[in-house]
Order: sequence, then structure tokens, then C-alpha cells
Amino acid sequence: MHRSAERLPPERELAWRLAEVACDPVPVEPEVAEMVVDRVVDDVAVGVAALDRAPPATARAQALAHPRAGGATVLGLAPETRVEAEWAAWANGTAVRELDFHDTFLAADYAHPGDNIPPLVAVAQQCGRSGADLVRAIATAYEVQVDLTRAIDLHSHRIDHVAHLGPSVAAGLGTLLDLPVEVAYQAINQALHVTTATRQGSPW
Repeated sequence: MHRSAERLPPERELAWRLAEVACDPVPVEPEVAEMVVDRVVDDVAVGVAALDRAPPATARAQALAHPRAGGATVLGLAPETRVEAEWAAWANGTAVRELDFHDTFLAADYAHPGDNIPPLVAVAQQCGRSGADLVRAIATAYEVQVDLTRAIDLHSHRIDHVAHLGPSVAAGLGTLLDLPVEVAYQAINQALHVTTATRQGSPW
């Protein structure tokens, strides 16, 4: 921990360390790749199970208002139907989260690391990245979110665990898009700013 008045060089900030993880070209071990594939199947299964519920149906309709040639696919629609990546991520992420049945990680805080997968798949599709690129990106996102969940208790400060998710998605995108450390660092910082949500509705 450091006082806010301290002027740390970027290289000593947590966001920079996370960016370095994102930009490390370490190969993915076969066992990790197998687990990533299992998690993708898990996400798709719970997403498809929720397609007829109102929130996923509404998000899907919103995504259809943003077509894009060469964009990303949406669960429940034909594969040739393509939309802007951010709207595919929105629709697919809504479907995956609706039933709250996908993977869970409990530590100092709690998380659903599978939440990283819809945005990473959408960007991979729109940017024409390979399956191997996507597997590496998902592995990065999982590593970052799990490590943050182990180390930082957000819940007791009434901050929702999506504050761990934003930086982990940004780190995964850094891996997926081969971003420089400096760019991944800025993306991780920005992602935290826009995903710090309070838990004011729950007394627990």
C-alpha cells in the first residue's frame, strides 16, 4: 500500500505488473489449454440454457441493432449473423450471467472468472484472432482475476467483484491483441475506473 500523495513510477504500480503478465509471451501448457476449453463449453452451456429468459432476449435484440460485417456472433443466432464486438460481448455476457451457474472462485473475495470469456471471444472473432490466441487470452484473464480475488477483499468494503473483472478482461485483451505493456497498463487502469461498482443494495 502507498499513500495517494506518493508519486510512484508506473513500473511499481499494480496495473503495470498486471500489464507485464498480459504481455508475457509464455506458452500455454496443455493442461491449461484443456481447462480453458472446458470453461468455454461451460459458458456456452449456461448461456444457451438462459436464452429464453427476458434479460438475454433483450440484450440479444439490442445487439441486433448493431450489425457489422466481420463482427462477432451472438448465442442463439445463426453464425452468419454478425454484430459489433462490444454488443456481442454484452448479449453473450448477459446470457452467461443470467442463471449464475457458471464457474465460481472463492478466496478473499469471490468471482466468476468465466465472465471474462464472452468479451474475449467477441474481440477474437472480430479481429480474426486464432483459437490459440484466444486460449492464451482467456488463460491470462483467469490468472489475473483469480490472483486479484485471492489478494484483495472488495466485498467487505462494499465494492462488487466486477472491480476485479474489468482489469482481468483488459489484461486478457492485452494478450489477445499483442498490445505493448504501456497500452495494456492504460487499458487496465481505465477498466478499473469503469467497473468499480458499489454493493449498496446488500446488507451481507
